[in-house]
Amino acid sequence: MRILIIEDDHTIAANLYDFLGARGHAVDAAGDGVTGLHLAVTHPFDAIVLDLGLPGLDGTKLCRKLREDAHIDTPVLMLTARDTLKDKLQGFDCGADDYLVKPFELKEVEARLVALHKRSSGRVTQKPLVAGEITLERRTLEIRFKGNEVKLPPKCIKLLETLMAEPGRLYGRVQLEAAVWGDTQETSDTLRSHMHTLRRALVEAGGYDPIETVHGLGYRLMSHAPAQP
Repeated sequence: MRILIIEDDHTIAANLYDFLGARGHAVDAAGDGVTGLHLAVTHPFDAIVLDLGLPGLDGTKLCRKLREDAHIDTPVLMLTARDTLKDKLQGFDCGADDYLVKPFELKEVEARLVALHKRSSGRVTQKPLVAGEITLERRTLEIRFKGNEVKLPPKCIKLLETLMAEPGRLYGRVQLEAAVWGDTQETSDTLRSHMHTLRRALVEAGGYDPIETVHGLGYRLMSHAPAQP
């Protein structure tokens, strides 16, 4: 997972960074609220660890800005020494998905982050993804378009799964590359090549291309066939 740690206590932040990094996660960190908000908005993350008492912009205001202004739905785990019910309710009210009181065990932090990521990506119940006439069985990775089977290589399956998660949403190059390869690629040729393979397979199976290119911005999956001229 790609995890952002927003924590001003250097010792806590370093412990989280080292532990999660050693467990194979890609980790970034910010020591204040303003920097943390900037990173959360401009880079794709699978989960955010957020302290409440931050300089510049406290965790509550940061989380609210993330949800209401930037419309970012990345799962947020709040870590804080504030342990009253009022504090917890305030955290959930501003958009946090989970709340863990300090001191904490590093293994529990990771377990909660993994659970949040699974829940947000719909992999808890393994229900099939459905977008218009396309279905994707998460357990078997079987894909059908208008009832016809679609054969795709693994990276193209991940690309389609990302687009199907939110039909109609415009995904930029950075978002798609992070979702499929875990990081941005050196050139746009890699994404363009895989997108071409995906679209060709969908046209062969369903008779039309359900992916719209928004030039200069990215791609989105349409729920319905394009209107005939």
